[in-house]
Amino acid sequence: MIKVILREDVSGIGRTGEVKQVKDGFARNFLLPRNLALMATDHNLKRIEIEQKKIEDKKVLGKKKAQDLAQRLANFSVTIAVEVNEEGKLYGSLTSQDIVKAVASEGIELDKKSVALEVPIKDLGIYDLEVKLYPEVVAKIKVWVVKK
Repeated sequence: MIKVILREDVSGIGRTGEVKQVKDGFARNFLLPRNLALMATDHNLKRIEIEQKKIEDKKVLGKKKAQDLAQRLANFSVTIAVEVNEEGKLYGSLTSQDIVKAVASEGIELDKKSVALEVPIKDLGIYDLEVKLYPEVVAKIKVWVVKK
């Protein structure tokens, strides 16, 4: 048995940063060649500790940026003018990508995957949509779909 430090989550073994005892062959033939683990030496323990601190700092910075953006989006609304038929139905539909473009025209950059739109918008009206900015940070925006 040999002690290794996991650099990534390995199912059935452990999570990133944990020190685990595994069989020699598994470490030599699988974990070490794929750079999933390092030998558990003092030098490598310090190295992993520094890497994890950097990762943690990035997470804190990312969450802070997401919270700042959520503050900006707190009372944000965007109006999208669309073509409609005589019955007030849209020609086609509005997708999350269309909403992201409209928000970008207001100077706020979002990822289309962050806009929680379960089904495309097909009618005129006012919609409250959730925008997932970070795993724990969610903001709401108001989308006004109006006739062109």
